[in-house]
Formats: sequence, C-alpha cells, structure tokens
Amino acid sequence: MSEPPIPVDRANSPESVGKHVTLRGWIYRTRTQGGLAFLVLRDSTGIMQVTVRKQSVGEEAFGRASAALIESAIEVEGEVASDARAPGGHEVRAQAVRIISPAEVFPIFSGQTEEFLLDKRHLSIRSRDIVAVLRVKAEVLRSARAFLASERVIEMTPPLLTGNAAEGGSEAFTLDYFGRPAFLSQTAQLYLEALIYPLERVYSITTSFRAEKSRTPRHVTEFTHLEAELAWAGMKENLDLQERLIEAICRDVADHCPAELSLLNVDPAELRSVKAPFDRIRYEEAIQQLQAKGFAVEFGSDLGTAEERALTLERTSPLFVTNYPEAIKAFYMLRSADDPRTVECDDLLGPQGYGEIIGGSCRETDVVRLRERLEKTGAALENYEWYLDLRRYGSVPHAGFGVGIERVVRWITRREHIRDTTPFPRTPSRVLP
Repeated sequence: MSEPPIPVDRANSPESVGKHVTLRGWIYRTRTQGGLAFLVLRDSTGIMQVTVRKQSVGEEAFGRASAALIESAIEVEGEVASDARAPGGHEVRAQAVRIISPAEVFPIFSGQTEEFLLDKRHLSIRSRDIVAVLRVKAEVLRSARAFLASERVIEMTPPLLTGNAAEGGSEAFTLDYFGRPAFLSQTAQLYLEALIYPLERVYSITTSFRAEKSRTPRHVTEFTHLEAELAWAGMKENLDLQERLIEAICRDVADHCPAELSLLNVDPAELRSVKAPFDRIRYEEAIQQLQAKGFAVEFGSDLGTAEERALTLERTSPLFVTNYPEAIKAFYMLRSADDPRTVECDDLLGPQGYGEIIGGSCRETDVVRLRERLEKTGAALENYEWYLDLRRYGSVPHAGFGVGIERVVRWITRREHIRDTTPFPRTPSRVLP
C-alpha cells in the first residue's frame, strides 16, 4: 500500500472524489457477483463501499477478497468515485486489496436474543448503533469537562476504595481491605466536600457502584458518575449550574454528532431546543399531580420509575423536582428552613419519561444534626469523624450534585435500556464478559 490510510468519513465525501486513497478496517457486508465483489468496509468513523474487480486486482487477490467473511480485517487501495447506490453516495474502486486477518463465521446476526448478545458483548459492541451511542457518550463527557472548565470548576481524582458507605450500607459492595472492611465507592461526594476548602469549586468523573438488585431500564450496578461540589453555593446556584450543564451537553452533541444522531433516529433540533431555565416544582406539588393522575402516593412516598415517567412523559425539556422529605433522602442533605419535613435537594428528571438524570442538594453544615442523622442510619460514627471535621474547621454553605452519565446518554440517544449506553454493562446477573 503506497498511501497512508485515511478514515472512512474523509474518503466518503465529495472532496475525495477522484483521489487515490488507502483505507483499512473490517468487512461489514460482502457480496460477490461474477468477477465483481462488493465489500462494505467499516472503521471507527463509518462505512464505505469498496468494489473489487478481478481484472483490476488480479485473480489471486480477488479470490481472497471474495472469500473473506464479515469482520475480516482488510486494507484497500483505490480511487474514490461517486455512486448514489453506495452508502454515503461514494465508493472506492479497488486497485489493491490485502486481507490482514481473515475472520471465522461471525456469530452475531439479526434475530438473536438480548441475553445472547450480552453474552457476546465483546463482539456485539461492533454494532453501528452501539458505536454511535458510545461516540455520543464520549462527546457528553468532553462537553461536560469543557463546560465545567469554563465555569472554573476543577477536576479532581477521588478514591474508589473507601471506608464510608455514603449512600447506605445495604447498597454498597463490601470487600476485605487487608483485614479491614471497605467499600467500592457509591459516590465521590464526601471527598469532594473536603476539596472545596482548598479549591472551592471541584468535580470528578469516576465509576460508582451500587449493590441494588434493581432490574429496571435505568439501573446498572456500575456507572459513570460526574459529581460537582461548590463552596458558597445554595439551591439557586446549584440548580442553575445543573441546567446550564445539561443545555451545553445537548447543544454540543447536536453540533458535533449529527451523523451518529441520524443513525439513531434522533433529530438534533430536539436537543438544541433544550434550554435553561427548566421548570421547577416542589415534591409536594409532584405528589398532588400524581394523585390527580390516579397514583396511590402520599407525602413521604418515594418516586419510582412509573411516577417519574408520569411527571415527564409529555415534556420536551427536563423537570426539577425539589424539596423531598428528609426521611427518604441521604443524611448529608440540608433541612429546609421553610418546611422542617423536607431537605434542600433536587432531582432533575429527563423528559419523555426517562426519569432521574441528576440528583443534588445543599449540604448540612451543623455537626450535631449530622451526627443525629448518621446515628439513625446505624452508621459507625468513628468512620465519619473525618467528614464531621469539615464542619469543625471553617465550614461554609455549599451544595453539589451527581450526574448519571449513562442516564443522560440514554435520554439523548433515546435508548430503551441503560445497558445500551455502556460497553460492558454490569447488572445483578451479569459480570462477564
């Protein structure tokens, strides 16, 4: 091969017509008709048709190319030409074909069960739909980092091994840490709170783990968690940052991933229409709305998948639900001044029934109240003395939030199940491959 390889998306463009190019990738589709073979080549940027004529490449090379199976790795050299029948409207007319690695019969094909595809996830992730979702996810992460940097929020690297089960011991994965009990992190929040004192505005993107035996379309046991913590912030500042972050992500995905969105049948205009401010209702009002819809809920009921879906099914932008009851929320949330039954918190619900994508709150700063709430959870207080120290040495009002990245991607890409938004999903029944 005489030319340096270029990506498919560059070759499959009007600017490349008439140019001599080299491509490399994997066979996505193949068909042979007489002395002509049609290979659809796939790389990380897309697909492109390659026509291989026996008289152009020679009988030996043509035989190898026409016999190559789906997912064989190949390298092709040829000239780009327009062809309205080809994917993208262009094709490469091969002058040379090299089989880098011939594949065996590929076990993935249409009509297979979801469980089989998950068993073969190491192969099924080659699906164009999954690739498009993962490229959107990469843009979500890039956009979030760019936005938070523009807001002077500094990225940190908190630990994933911890002695504190921040969200509740029953939902934490426990392990033996050199003879002592430890947990896989459920949240970076407590460590980010410590970091606001030297740095004021911080965030992290880490893996979080939840030992929940939930089998819903929005739960996995291991997920990507973007968390931010802001010194000198209250509810208003916290909500404002959350909605501007989501607006920026939607805009950037619409601008930078049009091909991926098209493949996934998502209109970029829908994402560009997501604009701050988002509607805000208190939990008590949400309960009233649900009761009017026939739900058997009352003040103190937690909102599950069905309730969140009912609140947002007809909406096109996210909805904040704020001020949940203290009894159903985490120990670190600040009690509301205007209603001692509730805390200063929010859940941001994705529109069209996609459910919670962000959870946030103002943080309790009173040591006595924090100790009381920790005692109610049955926590070992000695493991939280370091956290209580944060209130003893210059505590300030602060707030923060956590974003479930896979949940955001599920909403943006309109996926039915959250497992479609991560390369190797972990569920209560699946830890392989």
